[in-house]
Amino acid sequence: MQQPDRRPRETPTIYAPEPAIRPDPGWPSATWTLTIARLGEGRSTEGQRIVVSPVPGELQVYRAALWARTPAEMADDAVLRTLEDSGRIAAVMRQGSGIGSNYRLLLDVRTFKADYAGNATPSAVIEVNAKLLHQDDQTLVGSRTFRQAQPAAGVEVAKVADAFAQGLSALGHDIAGWTLQTGQAHQQQAHRATP
Repeated sequence: MQQPDRRPRETPTIYAPEPAIRPDPGWPSATWTLTIARLGEGRSTEGQRIVVSPVPGELQVYRAALWARTPAEMADDAVLRTLEDSGRIAAVMRQGSGIGSNYRLLLDVRTFKADYAGNATPSAVIEVNAKLLHQDDQTLVGSRTFRQAQPAAGVEVAKVADAFAQGLSALGHDIAGWTLQTGQAHQQQAHRATP
């Protein structure tokens, strides 16, 4: 019979990247409302382990290090906060809020890992596919994949987490701007088509 492992467990360090929110004053103003929803539940990007790729095709996790929230939650939050703080949209909320909206933004986090890619230090690589749906007729208004690769200042996990904060900041900015522009273009086209 195998004896239980009695070694003391290492207390994990929990990292909570705080991305800077960077709205753009040049974004269009929208009178419509938006719900943000999440896709891809159950993937490796849904866990709180910090994934690292030391060599191409190999995934590991940093020992005794966890995210405070899942990658999908962090990506959702970066986009939501950027839209809220922009003042350019009538209302934006998470799915499940019980409030109806004109559009729904579906975010699918495909990649969220520290990737060495043959370098001495890793980059925080984040890839998210965004789909914008018009709620009334469930038509796909637009779809685009966004990718950020933010080099870390060193190999320490804290520096890698900082790189993820910078990547999330850029990602929130890019997806928020695309959502406003794509939704606004759809609105203008719909109004032109109405006699």
